[in-house]
Amino acid sequence: MHKFIAKLRLRLREFSRARDGNVAVIFAIAIVPIVGFAGAAVDYSHAGAVRNALQSALDASALMLSKDAATLTESELKTKGTAYFNAVFNKPTAQVVDIAPVYTSTGGSTLTMNGTVKVKTDFMGIIGIKEITLGSTAVVKWGTSRVRVALVLDTTGSMASDGKMDALKPAAKNLLTQLESAASKDGDVYVSIVPFSKNVNLGATNYNADWIDWTDWESEPNNLKTSKPSNWDVVGPGSDCPFSNYSHGFSCAASPTGTSTVWTIPSSGTYAGYICPSADTGAKDSTKIGVQYNGCYTSVAKANSQWKTVSTGNNASCDGYSNCSCSGNGSNKVCKQTTYDHVWTVNNRSTWNGCVTDRGGSTAPSPSPDSYDQKVTAPSLAIAESKFPAEQNSYCSPAVTGLSYNWTTMKAQIDALYPLGATNQPIGLVWGWQSLVGGGPLTVPAKEAGYTYNEYIILMSDGLNTLDRWYGNGSSTNTSVDSRMYDSSKSGAGTCANIKASGITIYTIHVNTDGDPQSTLLKNCASSADKFWMITSPNDLKEVFKKIGTDMSQLRIAQ
Repeated sequence: MHKFIAKLRLRLREFSRARDGNVAVIFAIAIVPIVGFAGAAVDYSHAGAVRNALQSALDASALMLSKDAATLTESELKTKGTAYFNAVFNKPTAQVVDIAPVYTSTGGSTLTMNGTVKVKTDFMGIIGIKEITLGSTAVVKWGTSRVRVALVLDTTGSMASDGKMDALKPAAKNLLTQLESAASKDGDVYVSIVPFSKNVNLGATNYNADWIDWTDWESEPNNLKTSKPSNWDVVGPGSDCPFSNYSHGFSCAASPTGTSTVWTIPSSGTYAGYICPSADTGAKDSTKIGVQYNGCYTSVAKANSQWKTVSTGNNASCDGYSNCSCSGNGSNKVCKQTTYDHVWTVNNRSTWNGCVTDRGGSTAPSPSPDSYDQKVTAPSLAIAESKFPAEQNSYCSPAVTGLSYNWTTMKAQIDALYPLGATNQPIGLVWGWQSLVGGGPLTVPAKEAGYTYNEYIILMSDGLNTLDRWYGNGSSTNTSVDSRMYDSSKSGAGTCANIKASGITIYTIHVNTDGDPQSTLLKNCASSADKFWMITSPNDLKEVFKKIGTDMSQLRIAQ
């Protein structure tokens, strides 16, 4: 091109010196603007390509800079913005004149990035235009929308299989990083974390709270009220555990028997006479699966006159009887076995591990219109069914985390998740909702005027509902548990419908590695068909969470 221009200039000089005819003179005069205008098309085409590259580089740089814009000084903003731009702008023929980013939080956070470059001309220099100056602008605007997200995560025992828990943790942490990046300043995005199994864990330190219902905790187990061992009246210190053969659906728990074995009731020490039952694996009492009961029977010996006579006369003997003694001689000899009253002694509330189960009555959910297990109605001190029932479930999930933007702490809490227990999606879902509105131990940051708040629940589960406070056995799906969440026979009534009616958007994910049918329940619970995913590989969680995070993010290129 340079050789061509040099030859052209030489020919023009020769024409300018020529005196051989008017045609040559006229052509010499005309060729200058002709070549200039023809060359302008080439130069402007080149400038257009540079302008496109300039805009793309500004857009990319503005997005990268937006992650830190709110925390940078004016000079830091310019230095970092220029570095980002130079790293992505690849046009050696253009000279960067200035990159000027400006951040403002007035009327919604905005990052404006102006860029100016110069491009030398090849042809237009003939007519005196040596270079073209180009400028463009990229705008990243967060607007006035803010985001609050409840991350409701299945942490049941089945999450230990097929690498599901291992895949969940990095996927969830990536989502937190994505949401953090979408915030221009603290408070733009809040996230809560709600692990669930049969129960949710509200934190053991709350045992003095007035919103806890201790009715089940303090009551004697129903099965033991009606099905005592036949020798119950003579079971006391030194006796074998009366439940060890599982004939009543129970075994003896190790606590609080101290150093004694679970087979023998302590005869001395702090826990002398304590008989502590726990549920067996046969699920004789399905509402107590995996539970060590919240108390023990204390054996109290009755008065001697109330003891059981086992043998009399000359040959009277205590052989074969525990806790037995004889008195008198000859035909007046009497052998009696000590008899006991057994008082249900409740464990101290401070021993609670933080687990709560579904709200409602001990034997059945509260009827409509209350339906406390399907709503976030504030607990009433006067209504036990409206409080959150304490339950000492040995399969208790990790504790719930209320709305926060402490991203480091939340990622550590994701890392600490563990798989244990049966599946109760309804309780996880309702506590996800509770985390967005507040209640119990969860507080909600006040909403500031001038902002629009978008609220979301992401419900991820790998299986079917198997157990809640009233229904199920912990191993197979239960339609009664399902209907508390979404009742297809009542136009979708249930927790899902209540949440959607409140204006919250629900995303649901079915991690299906067992070849089960697609979860119609989770699909119906989602706010729309495009907000439900069924995946067969746990590794796909990362991409699904990324799509959801992108959908929720209010960050966008405005210009």
